Amino acid sequence: QVQLVESGGGLVQAGGSLRLSCAASGRTFSSYIMGWFRQAPGKEREFVAAISWGGGSTYSTDSLKGRFTVSRNNAKNTVYLQMNSLKAEDTAVYYCTVPRFDYWGLGTQVTVPS
Repeated sequence: QVQLVESGGGLVQAGGSLRLSCAASGRTFSSYIMGWFRQAPGKEREFVAAISWGGGSTYSTDSLKGRFTVSRNNAKNTVYLQMNSLKAEDTAVYYCTVPRFDYWGLGTQVTVPS
């Protein structure tokens, strides 16, 4: 059974940093794009970042470039999201996904008080 399990969320003050992890199990995803979305209260789920199978190409929302960085470790079947200079508007549940198969994790909450 395939599982994507996010971790690393929490409460952090504005300007702080968090590193989210998404560990996949049940099969390997080293040949596929993996990515992150987020959903803030009362808003639709939005794209955050994605990374190619080898890690050579990354994609992210323009507004987050320079603050959020996606990376992966295929040996660990894990994708990461480094988030710096966090703002109150980054408050959301962050989800890991493998778009090719429409797999999603249950999400991890990130809260940045205003």
